[in-house]
Amino acid sequence: MADIRHQSRKKKFIKDFGIYAIGNLGSKLITFLMIPLYTYFVEKPSDYGYFDLCLQVCFLMFPVITLQLRDGAFRFLLDTQDTTERSRIITFAYRTLGITIISTIALAFCLSMFVHIDYLWSTIALLVVMSVYEFLAQISRGLGNNKAFIAVGLIASFGICLFSLIFVAWFKMGIMGIFLANILARVLSIVIVEYKMKTFRRFFNIKIDLKDISKQMLNYSVPLIPVSLCWLFTTTSDRYFVSYFLGFGMTGIYAIAVRFGGLIHTLSNIFLQTWQENAIQQYNSPDRDDFFSKVFNYYIYVLCFTLIAFTFTLKICYGWIIGANYQDSLEFVYLINLSTILFAITVYFELPYQCAKDTKRAIPSIILTAVVNITLNFILTPLLHIYGVILTAIISYLTLIIYRWIDTRRYFTLHFQPRTLIPLSLILISAIPFYLNDNHLIDALYIVLSIFILAIFTPEELKTSIINKFKRTHRYTAN
Repeated sequence: MADIRHQSRKKKFIKDFGIYAIGNLGSKLITFLMIPLYTYFVEKPSDYGYFDLCLQVCFLMFPVITLQLRDGAFRFLLDTQDTTERSRIITFAYRTLGITIISTIALAFCLSMFVHIDYLWSTIALLVVMSVYEFLAQISRGLGNNKAFIAVGLIASFGICLFSLIFVAWFKMGIMGIFLANILARVLSIVIVEYKMKTFRRFFNIKIDLKDISKQMLNYSVPLIPVSLCWLFTTTSDRYFVSYFLGFGMTGIYAIAVRFGGLIHTLSNIFLQTWQENAIQQYNSPDRDDFFSKVFNYYIYVLCFTLIAFTFTLKICYGWIIGANYQDSLEFVYLINLSTILFAITVYFELPYQCAKDTKRAIPSIILTAVVNITLNFILTPLLHIYGVILTAIISYLTLIIYRWIDTRRYFTLHFQPRTLIPLSLILISAIPFYLNDNHLIDALYIVLSIFILAIFTPEELKTSIINKFKRTHRYTAN
């Protein structure tokens, strides 16, 4: 009976991972291809740096305008199949979002009367459509409608590609074109998916009683706001320090290097979406510790493989895919991707708090990390410039991993497999050939050698799981 449950659980995890991979990798590949376009048509790194700073402001404001109810809606929808209860959850989430959007627009209007901020209304428009877009995506997940979740991402990414070609490449509108592409793409996605799935029309009911559900959802979601703010400030404050100490030009250079870490971010997001659903459902299982530990160790293997294969391939291709004014960003790519690996590992430790609905306990660790991040950025950025920002990120993520590894023992015991030290050691060693070698043939050979070493030490069960995942993904795509 235990073996059947284990196989069923593993099959579900692989299936979910494949589904989320289709939606995320397909959409991220399209937006990833936009990076060369932006570097060729937005010739000044300072212009792209300013857009990136506006984008980070949107990310930073996102938890405030949404009250983190997108996470709350997903978590509560996952626990119920009752249509009335779903209506209460979705109605409260959307009604609250409407109030916060109106408040945000009013505050922006008041601010514009006293201070001139370039692209203020473009930034506000992007923030609003991002909020509605994310609500629709997470509610679709909570309702078990993975097709809608995938469609939201794919349509938005296709729209960004199409509108970027029109406004950035054709009309040469610079960063205003990037703003328009991102805004209109999300509007297009929201309209098409809502028209097809009718999620809002089916579940939104202005007359329904929200008294009990509002208190429950706010108790869950509100503690996530300071967590998200500290977390986002930790992950996005680097742009502010670079722009303050080094100027918008270096912010643009740094932003391009960071964008290439997006593939690893995407992988961690796919894992988080898959793991979030499965961890919640398996949290009370009798072999929880073994299951959670296996997933963690396998996750590190996949991250390390991605870092080496992707970063060295990128190094080989960098000269012809990135505009001449942004070429200096290559020297930062490996260390940024290394810090992104550490960020991706911290993602694993988000879920215990959500599984236990004990989100308040996540606050101290992320506040500590934010303090470490801000303090080190003030010290290291003036001394080491962009390398100071990168080193700060690495130390901050290591701090968070150590803290939460200890703290989450109250929820489960994590078993670290000694063989997992192999891929971790390999990514540290790989920095040497990345920085000291200029021969692309040697880079290609190193990729092959690294993959061979990782393949030797990869657990057999993980190899089988990867093969099955690709088979299932192919069948899912074919159907």
